[in-house]
Amino acid sequence: MKNVWIALGLTLFAGMATAIGSVIAFTAKRTNYRFLSVATGFSAGVMLYVSFVEIFFKGLHALTQRYGDYWGNWINVASFFGGMLVIGLIDNLVPAAENPHETHSEAETMPLHNPAAPLPDFRAVHNGRAATEGRHDHGLHDRKLMRMGLFTALAIGIHNFPEGLATFLAALQDPSLGVAIALAIALHNIPEGISVSVPIFYATGDRKKAFAYSVLSGLAEPVGAGIAYLGMRLVLGEHGVVPPQVMGFLFSGVAGIMVYISLDELLPTSRAYGKGHDSLFGLVAGMVVMALSLLLMK
Repeated sequence: MKNVWIALGLTLFAGMATAIGSVIAFTAKRTNYRFLSVATGFSAGVMLYVSFVEIFFKGLHALTQRYGDYWGNWINVASFFGGMLVIGLIDNLVPAAENPHETHSEAETMPLHNPAAPLPDFRAVHNGRAATEGRHDHGLHDRKLMRMGLFTALAIGIHNFPEGLATFLAALQDPSLGVAIALAIALHNIPEGISVSVPIFYATGDRKKAFAYSVLSGLAEPVGAGIAYLGMRLVLGEHGVVPPQVMGFLFSGVAGIMVYISLDELLPTSRAYGKGHDSLFGLVAGMVVMALSLLLMK
């Protein structure tokens, strides 16, 4: 448990990147979507490479030591797909209109940093209808819009919770690996912070509240880490050591979670933001950097 503070710090760093995205949304004159495409693709490359090359096999090693070669492999694969199933169920609880990973158009983000820009009908856009310039419900503080804002904040927290758990567990076992994963999660959270600010702004009409909810959404990650740590303390005691087979289950599940996040959220977002091969360049660059990092750490 000596790495607990490092693991919690890295998880907090990764979560707070949503605030950076929110600041960009409100201060940048124009969002650099190509940069976001490369950065999100880079994050996906790091996650995919480290999941398949490092974390999956860490879980396999721990499980085969405890259960033997045959059953260890079966349990490892089951844990991997179990992680994908868990994050998939969480993701499907969130309707698309409130999903924080949905890409928002330039027309939707423009009023965030340009008060003179017309306010589109945000809900109409996400119901598949074209936005009408200047059309907006000015009763911003009615209960329906406030409920939408609160539900969106909850949805964002649900999405970020397992990411915090993944970062914490990786850093707890191997701080150098945790640094790489925290950086990947942080890059992923910057464009997420931009996306978070859009629905919250239209739900409340308040830029400060949009920023605050963006920060709170990122705090779901260290909260996930804290719950994982408290659970370990309750089960293992203050100076307890996590059994290798338990870490094997967790690592395999975390690998599944990260692969799902990369394929379902990061790569589609990267493709939506970018042009040409921006997404692929970011993906390959992330894999190369992660590969070199792992080689240098050996």
